[in-house]
Amino acid sequence: MLLISTMTIIIFIITIVVMMLATLLSKKTLLDREKCSPFECGFDPMNSSRLPFSLRFFLIAIIFLIFDVEIALLLPMIMIIKSSNLMNWSITSLFFIFILLIGLYHEWNQGALEWNN
Repeated sequence: MLLISTMTIIIFIITIVVMMLATLLSKKTLLDREKCSPFECGFDPMNSSRLPFSLRFFLIAIIFLIFDVEIALLLPMIMIIKSSNLMNWSITSLFFIFILLIGLYHEWNQGALEWNN
């Protein structure tokens, strides 16, 4: 029992020493304005925040979120293929993918995916 608690304390001390050494060795000595300031979508954070902002960034972000959520809904369909009726699973999966493709075509047709407009 004493050996286990002694080993635990030794491992804890070694862990703390290694973390402190890593912290000391990883410090950067050169601190300049660009490296200390946050990067905000390519805009200079030191300027006025009232500058006009392109809504394309928001549109692309929303399209990404929509299709990202759809992928999260598609992944469980793969897991339930063995426990469900194959015909029902196929119809549901194809319908879901068809809706996604219609949405992608609509976004493409509206020009939302073209950045150079």
